[in-house]
Amino acid sequence: MSISTENFSSIQLFTLKNEQGTTVKITNYGAIITSIITADRDGNFADIALGHNSLDEYLTAVDKPYFGSTAGPFANRIAKGQFTLNGKTYQLAINNGENHLHGGNIGLDKVVWKAEELSGEEFTGLQLTYTSADGEENYPGEVNITVEYKLWDNNDLEISYHATSDQDTPINLTNHSYFNLKGEGNGDVLDHLVFINADHYTPTDATAIPTGEIAPVANTPFDFTKTKTISPDITANHEQIKFGNGFDHNFVLNKNEDEKMSLAASVYEESTGRYMEVFTEEPGIQFYTGNFLDGRLASKGGKNYVQRGGLCLETQHFPDSPNQAHFPSTILKVGEVYSSKTIYSFSSK
Repeated sequence: MSISTENFSSIQLFTLKNEQGTTVKITNYGAIITSIITADRDGNFADIALGHNSLDEYLTAVDKPYFGSTAGPFANRIAKGQFTLNGKTYQLAINNGENHLHGGNIGLDKVVWKAEELSGEEFTGLQLTYTSADGEENYPGEVNITVEYKLWDNNDLEISYHATSDQDTPINLTNHSYFNLKGEGNGDVLDHLVFINADHYTPTDATAIPTGEIAPVANTPFDFTKTKTISPDITANHEQIKFGNGFDHNFVLNKNEDEKMSLAASVYEESTGRYMEVFTEEPGIQFYTGNFLDGRLASKGGKNYVQRGGLCLETQHFPDSPNQAHFPSTILKVGEVYSSKTIYSFSSK
């Protein structure tokens, strides 16, 4: 196991490497995962995480696809950027059509975090901390946030989040990595075989805000309870597919009452044998198929990212939860600790 650091003024790039040769690169700018290098069934290594060519591009890119970002303070969307908490209405930035997305104009993905290296007998890791000031991006409360990345020797990438606040505030953190198990830049992911452990999902309106309904996936393109390829259902004649230009929806994960960490999803790519499982404590997962990648962004390998050139499996509480009382609450109360853990497990077969 090893960890190395490259320094670029206040911005640093950390490289985690385990005993199997799996490598994860993380920058303290935005707590972003910039690279995940894993082996295929023949032992050939490739980067399976989409990203920019250099750290400079994360700062300057015109298109912001949130490659590998830590999204927050509230990941996903809040309708019209408004919510009411303790009798006060808050207006957040409108940065996605008529809605608020991933924490606003300068969310957690666009700030510099304090970094500290971690190590243990079977892992190497990184702890990143950031204090969001009261009123930052119009969110209430001074919020102390910690993200920990641990790369274990069994090829688990564990992401843990913790936060406290001096005022009640909404919080919903996730990682926005895009995966292509053939290797980043190698075409689209339509042939990837996907399983999602969810009998229900949350349909949206035309602006990607949940309608409030919790709908069954059965007999719809959203049924991934049996492993299937992303195509052809991604082009199905279905209103929800048209709204998202593909899949861009929250799935309600199947969980037992006493079950905390559980399998949320898996992805298999047949030509390389790469296999990824996602385990989480969260109640939901956003399945997004890179619908708005348009061929303009260069991959790290020199090609351009085509439409649907990567998929995201973003563990989360449900979008627009502050405005939907029947959704699991995302309000962090004074004196409480927000805690969440997700594991991306990599293998081949």
